[in-house]
Amino acid sequence: MTAGAARRGILHRLAGLLFPPGPRGGSGPHGVLPALLVALTFVSGVVDAVSYLGLDHTFVANMTGNVAFLGFALAGDRQLSATASLLALGAFLAGATAAGRLRRGREPARTFAPLVSAQAALVAGALALSAGGAGALPVVGLLALGMGLQNAVVLRLGVPDLTTTVVTRTLTGLAADPWDRASVRRAVSVAVLFCGALAGGLLTIHHGSRWALALAAVLLLGIALAGALRAAEPRHRPPTGAGPP
Repeated sequence: MTAGAARRGILHRLAGLLFPPGPRGGSGPHGVLPALLVALTFVSGVVDAVSYLGLDHTFVANMTGNVAFLGFALAGDRQLSATASLLALGAFLAGATAAGRLRRGREPARTFAPLVSAQAALVAGALALSAGGAGALPVVGLLALGMGLQNAVVLRLGVPDLTTTVVTRTLTGLAADPWDRASVRRAVSVAVLFCGALAGGLLTIHHGSRWALALAAVLLLGIALAGALRAAEPRHRPPTGAGPP
């Protein structure tokens, strides 16, 4: 077995824990996508740790918090930057708009790898700017643009309970609904976002934001590669006449 096949096997097993295969076996309804979305959730935590702790207390993934921060800044909180919050909101919307236009007429799963690759390039650009001593605003702009791309493609994929950035509704469902397979996905989503924020926070506080951005870029490249391999896999269709009589 090749290393690529082994990795795909691991991804299928992880995805199967979130969306079990049907009675005939095989992959779950979303293939390996759930495992890749969990990895994107971790990246969201890392990136938001960088932006909040190292870039003017601004979120680039969690736009709910960013809208609130904008209100606080306009109310007079000098620890927050209205300019940075507005830039993050604008760049996020620009990224989501661009992703929406690029995916028109295309199967959502086919646009996953290219858009995550573009996000990886934006994070790498943010890393280069940070290493070059650029101010906070250009880095915020690139990161928020990438998160807009990510959120748009995840929204279009429509995999239940794995939004990759927002957990308010996830926590509500976890508390209000009976425990079932969806609860497992919600709990995993919350836990992974926490772990990403913890890892990003530890790297940013103790080693600087560059290490956290490097981690995010490497993870995004791996996710994009796995998504491309998934898209290249042949699709198995039932033979003619194999359907129900």
